[in-house]
Amino acid sequence: MRKILVIFLLFPALVHAGHLHPERWYQDKWCFEHGGQAEYRLPDMTRCDCLTSTHSVEFDFAVKWYEAVGQALYYSLQTGKRAGIVLIIESEKDLKYWIRLNSTIEHFGLPIDVWKVGP
Repeated sequence: MRKILVIFLLFPALVHAGHLHPERWYQDKWCFEHGGQAEYRLPDMTRCDCLTSTHSVEFDFAVKWYEAVGQALYYSLQTGKRAGIVLIIESEKDLKYWIRLNSTIEHFGLPIDVWKVGP
């Protein structure tokens, strides 16, 4: 157990193995660029990834696009702001998830705005 802890302390990149950057890296960068507040605490103690003057925004890696839909809608309900999703696209293979997200939003007429970020 001690060896595993040492590995994670000495090599933090292993914590988000498989991704170019941790989700928080994308979140902080995008939120700052859009004048938002990262990790905004809601009344029920949940946290919206980024709250801007117009949107409550959820960030997720592309493969978790479907989780982002529910979270974004919930944050919108709690804040009274428009729902937003920033989908993290790290490779061309991730583009299929961008299409799935947008197709679902369009088909059901969901009140969600979307952006994509990546390298």
